Amino acid sequence: MSTEATHPRHEIDEHLSSPVRLSIIAALAKVEDAEFQVVRDAIELSDSVLSKQVSLLESVGYVAVRKGYVGKRPRTWLSATELGRGALARHIAALRAITA
Repeated sequence: MSTEATHPRHEIDEHLSSPVRLSIIAALAKVEDAEFQVVRDAIELSDSVLSKQVSLLESVGYVAVRKGYVGKRPRTWLSATELGRGALARHIAALRAITA
């Protein structure tokens, strides 16, 4: 038996195996950036769950977080990084290969 991993399941990204994190990066991959609240509402999460999962994705370099103000109100914008977009593409390719 070969010791080289060839089954597509080995290409599944452990950080994107969570449906919540997959939903976050998939939503962000479609746009340049998005306000935290827009992502929260689009994928139906609480602030705390989104914040925790974004922190994890940011720590691995898949999401960038930018803070600023609109008028006097603080805002947070999220964006998928090139690394995150690539990880999503590979993860989806692996899922397609498994189900083909």
